[in-house]
Amino acid sequence: MRGDDSMGKFVIDKLIINSPYEEPKEYWSYNPGVKLFERIKGRRPAGYLIASERSRTYDDPGEFRSIKLVNDIRPRIKQWREAGYPGATGVTRRLLEHWHNIEERDRRFFFCQLEAIETLIWLTEAPDADKVGIIDQIQGDGGPFRRLCSKMATGSGKTIVMAMLIAWQVLNKVTYPQDSRYSKNIFVVAPGLTVKSRLGVLIPSSEGNYYDEFNIVPIADREKLRQGKVMIRNWQALAWESAERLQKKKSVDKRGPKSDEAYVREVLEDMAGASNIVVINDEAHHAWRIVPGEKLAGLSKEEKEEATVWISGLDRIHKARNILTCYDFSATPFVPSGKKSTEEALFGWIVSDFGLNDAIESGLVKTPRIVVRDDALPDAKSYMSKLYHVYEHVKEDLARKAEETEPLPDLVINAYDLLGADWLETKKSWEERGYPVPPVMISVVNITNTAARVEYAFTHKKVHVDELCDPKKLLHIDSKVLDMAESEVSTTIEPVAADGSDSEDGEQKLSKKELAELLRRKVDTVGQVGKPGEQIQNVISVGMLSEGWDAKTVTHIMGLRAFTSQLLCEQVVGRGLRRTSYDINPETGLFDAEYVNIFGVPFTFLPHEASEGTGPVPPQPKWRVEPLPQKSQYEIRWPNILRVDYTYKTVMSLDMDKVKPLVIDAKDTVISAELAAVIEGKPNFESLTEIDLEKLGKMYRMQRIIFESARDIFEMMRGKWKGDERFLMAQLVRIVQDFLKSDKLKISQTLYAQDDLRRRILIMLNMTKVVQHVANEIKLSNSEAIVPVFDPERPSRTTGDMQAWYTSKPNHLTQKSHINLVVYDSAWEATEAYRLDHSSDVEAWVKNDHLGFEIVYMFNGVVRKYRPDFIVRLKGGKHLVLEVKGQETFQDQVKRAALEEWIKAVNQHGGFGVWSSAVSRDPADVEEIIRKECQ
Repeated sequence: MRGDDSMGKFVIDKLIINSPYEEPKEYWSYNPGVKLFERIKGRRPAGYLIASERSRTYDDPGEFRSIKLVNDIRPRIKQWREAGYPGATGVTRRLLEHWHNIEERDRRFFFCQLEAIETLIWLTEAPDADKVGIIDQIQGDGGPFRRLCSKMATGSGKTIVMAMLIAWQVLNKVTYPQDSRYSKNIFVVAPGLTVKSRLGVLIPSSEGNYYDEFNIVPIADREKLRQGKVMIRNWQALAWESAERLQKKKSVDKRGPKSDEAYVREVLEDMAGASNIVVINDEAHHAWRIVPGEKLAGLSKEEKEEATVWISGLDRIHKARNILTCYDFSATPFVPSGKKSTEEALFGWIVSDFGLNDAIESGLVKTPRIVVRDDALPDAKSYMSKLYHVYEHVKEDLARKAEETEPLPDLVINAYDLLGADWLETKKSWEERGYPVPPVMISVVNITNTAARVEYAFTHKKVHVDELCDPKKLLHIDSKVLDMAESEVSTTIEPVAADGSDSEDGEQKLSKKELAELLRRKVDTVGQVGKPGEQIQNVISVGMLSEGWDAKTVTHIMGLRAFTSQLLCEQVVGRGLRRTSYDINPETGLFDAEYVNIFGVPFTFLPHEASEGTGPVPPQPKWRVEPLPQKSQYEIRWPNILRVDYTYKTVMSLDMDKVKPLVIDAKDTVISAELAAVIEGKPNFESLTEIDLEKLGKMYRMQRIIFESARDIFEMMRGKWKGDERFLMAQLVRIVQDFLKSDKLKISQTLYAQDDLRRRILIMLNMTKVVQHVANEIKLSNSEAIVPVFDPERPSRTTGDMQAWYTSKPNHLTQKSHINLVVYDSAWEATEAYRLDHSSDVEAWVKNDHLGFEIVYMFNGVVRKYRPDFIVRLKGGKHLVLEVKGQETFQDQVKRAALEEWIKAVNQHGGFGVWSSAVSRDPADVEEIIRKECQ
């Protein structure tokens, strides 16, 4: 895609043009007038592309079909969000604010994830007037229960959206048990055993669950979440014997098919007593309803059976227990017609869409690069490279049932040599950078005979890249064997040798079932260090790789089958598009591109980068961060506190001499502004209008400020006061009045401090700060009892609980820490860590990174979490919570006050020893801080 300078705006030098955390602002669109792509302002319309009858050249991007329902919903969701989610319950609004709060999380949610869950919530909770014209557009599948589908590209994080959905449903049902819109019983259906296993992160009590891992639920609500039930089954568990099938059996058992009641008890197990169940279908494009009498001649018996079992099973559950709503998630939610793939129909109940093009332009997946030109003769009809769609030129040879020893067509070997040479360069680059696993090439072929021929060509070095031909690092996926493993309702197979090796006498000791499970585990762990698939570098598969296959090390793809629709291209290429790194480039604010080079998959209708540039870049080396059992003497334990409760004295007072001062900086507060009319995009500076707050300030008397501040503090203390609440309010009014008149409230600029009106305006605009500050002082001075409320499921946590994680950030080995590495976010932290490791007064220390040590606090009316930098155990057993901080903000002061509350509660409880806190304001003061704490 090259042109002269006048065409420069059409060259796609970088496909990633949008932030993953914001609504897309631009997109690439094919311009047939210049036969290139154009960068368009605005958001890509929701829709999908199919290969048209004319799609034989690069010039025709295919036929675009709009998803009108999604395009109609999108602006309404945006309006609803900007309006503050009118109609949403208190629980829902708290969740939405928590999910959008950047400060509350190490890993932000992608825009597509937030939009998907907001859409599902909007359909349930938004006022009916907001949904006029929308509900009528949502088509059902002809069945008895409602279905809603979120279309999300592979790699865009739909499992996280499922967790959000579960949290939203369960927390609302637990809080509002009479509200029939919600359920605390969630039934998740997966397309196979591998996906079922991975969806275990949706169970709130599971290790590594997403609610904790991604901070989906505020810590105060996690106890409520555990009141819900989440059951995950693969679709095979929904199978049932019909009367017709039972008659065909020669068994003497004549009991007949199970009743709906018996079936539900068997399938739902512990959830069988529940009603009004919410269903989540993962990879829901398998769950489509066969219309009676429709022949679907082009579909296999297995495809029909899967759809029948899946949907019919849900029908029986609905009949017996009622399915409240069925939520479908899929990257490709098409209903197959059994005819030409161009006639496949998109689900009529798709309500949100973030497709593969969107995911590429936001950097959520790798950037695909396809062949556009080579130095050989092109295709005679299209003048396109024959490597663009290899199968079209060799289909007669590859379609026949040839023996494995028969040579592959020259074009195929030629293609493998070229792609293999590029793979080899990538492998060398990765090795030079110390990456522990190799890049992976995957081949997706048409039939088992072709797969056998491809495998033979590699193992007998018919392909001229020796390193790629290593049989021990080649994985031929036998579809039938893999399907057998994936279809197990449950598995009790013990781990077997990673290579499935023979016994000493040469006889294989593994049963067919065990070999199937071994294959599944190898497929499932390609590119994962320490797992059976670690060193796999060459994968050969017939048809499609199984759903849920998420190897992140794929850099090259070879397609040796027919491709006639975007659906097939997405399903094949999507298996190799998962990113290895999610670190934002600080200079661009975007993800850096990761690449996958593709032969034989004709993405005519997908924009791709220009052919210039380096090969696939290896991921940054990752270091495993984990607690080491051999360093258990440095384990640190801390109380896992959900919140701190207070009870207050009957008579309150505030000693102004002991109250910390509050400084309000006038330069941080807007008092007046000038506006100019805009014409032709330019402000008219000759005509300015000034607005200021002087009139409002005159109306807002000091007595009103005092009363409203006291009221807000009163709301914070409600339920924790033993006496008459009117007496409490009277005392609070007096305390606030005394504080505002005292010298403890400081205005930074003299002009504002001396002018009564300006001072009053500043206090009015900073009332939240005043309330927060006075409330904290009241707590510290007037608490009769302070009680920590522990997480009942896990009242304490330790460094040993930390799940292993990986980083490419600067790090260093530790001496006195249970965790093997300390990861640095700054040079200052590196210095502090060194001093802690070498201090004779320190018994053990740990950086609070992925530990889950959090202090809950309130700021600007929102519950937040504060994660101090270090926990230090000093000689003598005292624990020090150490924060590294330069310039301090008001929020930092609020965090510190919350930490002091936490420490006071812990020390009064007495079960966790003595705790204290300190702030390091200079790398050189750590030793002095430790020395004072040890005195």
